[in-house]
Amino acid sequence: MEEERKPRVAITHGDTNGVGYEQILKTFEDPMIMELCTPIVYGSPKVATYHRKAMDLQTQFSIIASAEEAKDNRLNLLTTFDEEIKIDFGQPSEDASQAARKALKQAMVDVQKGLADVLVMAPDNLPDFLSKEPEVLWMHIADEMRVALVTSQLALKDVPKAIDKQIIVNKARIMYTCLRRDLRISNPRIAVLALNPPTANEADRWGEEEKNIIIPAVEELAEAGIQAFGPYAADAFFGNGDYTKFDAVLAMYYEQGMAPLKTLAAEGSIALATGMPFVCVKPETGVLYNIAGQGKADETALRHALFMGIDVFRNRVNYDEPMAHPLPKLYKEKRDESERVRFNVPKAKDSKKEETEKKQ
Repeated sequence: MEEERKPRVAITHGDTNGVGYEQILKTFEDPMIMELCTPIVYGSPKVATYHRKAMDLQTQFSIIASAEEAKDNRLNLLTTFDEEIKIDFGQPSEDASQAARKALKQAMVDVQKGLADVLVMAPDNLPDFLSKEPEVLWMHIADEMRVALVTSQLALKDVPKAIDKQIIVNKARIMYTCLRRDLRISNPRIAVLALNPPTANEADRWGEEEKNIIIPAVEELAEAGIQAFGPYAADAFFGNGDYTKFDAVLAMYYEQGMAPLKTLAAEGSIALATGMPFVCVKPETGVLYNIAGQGKADETALRHALFMGIDVFRNRVNYDEPMAHPLPKLYKEKRDESERVRFNVPKAKDSKKEETEKKQ
């Protein structure tokens, strides 16, 4: 039997004044990780050597000029630039951003060419260009908690006008596919959060966004066979631990979803870019300028991102193979409404309709 090829993982070095190289070098101190994948770090041998010496790390790497030269059982370092740049730990600089940009650009090209299977992005300060793509959704993951956002990179005052029914439906569909295909959850449950807190008046429980946008979106998803529930008020939802009853949470804006996730994350969250033709994942530790170059950075989040990327790549292969030639159904599935009853949220009452009924 032919031995299964190890996934090739492209790892960008991130901000050269941050903790990217420290996280990478610490991760691959353990040679056992090379049994799971063939790593290719996109960056600079000179910068990598500087970081390694500054923090007295012993991790060895092999310098290569192209992804085709990568070898198994070693840490391959692909040179994406050879210019001399100043390393100033803990300080943002244009040189550091430019170095991160060059590494990411080359890694993206190679992954799209099929020369690598997974892209892992070490922390950088580059703009999140992927969030601008309508088919891409970042799934933020910490332990068993998964959160995605309807809006991102927006001022809070701009959030209400950026939300509409179709956007919520589209984001939930991408999330649903990710849960099934990437994470292999067969029948995922998705909780959709409210934008506004509920009022004390039960007859007018929700605001206009819930009544006219979010509730209709949840209903459309349910009609399509997607187990979506809500809307839920964020404070009670997270405060009461209701998030543990769901496989993922769709939040309306950044603070609503990410503040609870980062509070509850024991070892730092990671982010998986869904809706893309290749696997892309990153740790969410940030560049950590305050401890850069001091040997204090924890590599756990990068290691988790690496493992997640490998798992998702294999999950997609296993999911897509049978889906390419599906067998025709010989029976009609009966919809199970028990979950819908269990997670039902009281709807706002129509006061005009009530008045008419009373008159009759």
